[in-house]
Amino acid sequence: MSIVIRCVTVEDESKVKVEEFFLGFIKVQNTLGLGLFKRLDGALVDLKLNIDDIRRQGYDNGSNMKEDIVFSEAKGLCKNALEDFEFLISLCIWYKILDKVNQVSKILQREEMDIEDAITRIKELILFFEEFREDDFEDLMKEAKELAHDVGFEPVFAEKRVVQRKKQFDEDVVDDAHGSQSPKERFRTSYFLFIIDQALASLKDRFKQFELYDSIFGFLFNAKFKSVSEDQLMEHCTKLESFLEYKQRGDIYGNELFQELRHLKIILPREVTKSIDILDFIKSYWKDGGFQMVWVAYRILLTIPVTVASAERSFSKLKLIKTYLRTTMSQERLNGLAMISIENEYLDKLE
Repeated sequence: MSIVIRCVTVEDESKVKVEEFFLGFIKVQNTLGLGLFKRLDGALVDLKLNIDDIRRQGYDNGSNMKEDIVFSEAKGLCKNALEDFEFLISLCIWYKILDKVNQVSKILQREEMDIEDAITRIKELILFFEEFREDDFEDLMKEAKELAHDVGFEPVFAEKRVVQRKKQFDEDVVDDAHGSQSPKERFRTSYFLFIIDQALASLKDRFKQFELYDSIFGFLFNAKFKSVSEDQLMEHCTKLESFLEYKQRGDIYGNELFQELRHLKIILPREVTKSIDILDFIKSYWKDGGFQMVWVAYRILLTIPVTVASAERSFSKLKLIKTYLRTTMSQERLNGLAMISIENEYLDKLE
């Protein structure tokens, strides 16, 4: 397992930055939730870090996916003939989907990506799928027909034999829904709409946690606190105080946060809306003892992990460092070499 921390860096003369730092690899025997927590807790103790200072965490179990499954699916795909019009239009559909998903995925994997921007990007992706579902099938048909003409075969759906089941005397004698559909409409409902609906359901389910963050921290996004009423603002501040409370200890006081945001409304420039810019704007006030609750709230907001891309990148380095010629390397040496490789930009700063 790879440990990466995300924090807000505050330096005297530079702007506020959100950074992620690799801490090392740890061996894991038990991959269940409790086992991972106990192993992580022990690793943080060894690193002299207090787990109570951690506000959120991200975890990815994708490494357990078997490569042979992916290989067999790819092998099966290669067996399809390009002369099949259904296969050709399927390529057009997947190209549109994967191209859009890839664009959003690359943006979300940036180290400086924060939860505010991530929620906006995901909402845009969901909107794309919804519009794609309703409006783009005919355009995909036109593209597939043009490709079919270029390849040199007739762009028509193959007729499939429909098996008629014998009806019992007490059943309604009606045509089967699929049997009464044209091949084009059958492909649209059983393939195109099915894929889009599955993608939408998976996307909404995967990012339900972001909806929770939106309901808790949403009034801080894009300086929305400037446009809400005082009653609503007080309600949001109280809700955030309750959310950040743990073991009868809290990170902020709702009433103080409410008062500070009321004053911040007045002095905050109109063009300053992003969370990182707001934090940078109040830095000078914070040093003099002002906006203490706002400072804490926005720092917690910015440290919420969006993806686990940094941890996945560390495993890419692991494959380069621990080869079959280095199988006897100790854990301490492995972590040291990985630290040098991953955090190499800080080597020049060391004296």
